[in-house]
Amino acid sequence: MSQITSSKELLSQALQSRIIPNQEYLLQGSILDSAVDHLIHRLRGLCDTVDASPESFHDLEVCLSLRQPTQTAPLMLRVRRALDRDAPFQLRYIGQPELDRSRPTLVRSSIDVGCTSTILDFLTELGCRLDFEYVSRGYIFRKGRMKITVSKIKPVPGKQQEMGTESVSQSYLVELSVLAPNGQDSIGDEMRVFAEQLKPLVQLEKIDYKRLGADSERTMRTMPQLLVPYAN
Repeated sequence: MSQITSSKELLSQALQSRIIPNQEYLLQGSILDSAVDHLIHRLRGLCDTVDASPESFHDLEVCLSLRQPTQTAPLMLRVRRALDRDAPFQLRYIGQPELDRSRPTLVRSSIDVGCTSTILDFLTELGCRLDFEYVSRGYIFRKGRMKITVSKIKPVPGKQQEMGTESVSQSYLVELSVLAPNGQDSIGDEMRVFAEQLKPLVQLEKIDYKRLGADSERTMRTMPQLLVPYAN
């Protein structure tokens, strides 16, 4: 017990010292399949890897929630696994978005940790509910501390035949994000300036999921939530 208490104290001290990157600054948008090559070309010119091919990824993402009696909003967790390489599973906690009108980006709590392949069994035993899953495949670009992903969202293998399609839409999801400790709000201005350079190809915005529908719990999770919901 003392070891657990000590670990909690160390984590608390690290958060207070602003050592751990626990805030995600996020802008999102989409671009049609027919125009994505133009965006890739623009990003290669703007980002750090101008002379190299962009880094590719092919991931399976499982989204879970854990309802807590004392809170109205469920705890949201994600487990990501690379399908194209041997890499550790990644567990991610995502907090409720903070939509401050004075900020140029959406801000939400976010903590990422590496984990073993038994993580899904562990979370299920804890009482987590499988909400939906999807496959994302695309490219990652980096500009300083900013990360830009351009990804095609697809149903998981085995679900494609049920949905009658191999892709969810005729567009790519574009996300501009930065992970940083608390108190670095200047990041939002950097992201806004970079997003302006991608116009008119793509309009990156902070999405207010509460306004997307009446069921705020579902709409606040993320764009790919519309993909493959599990049957209850």
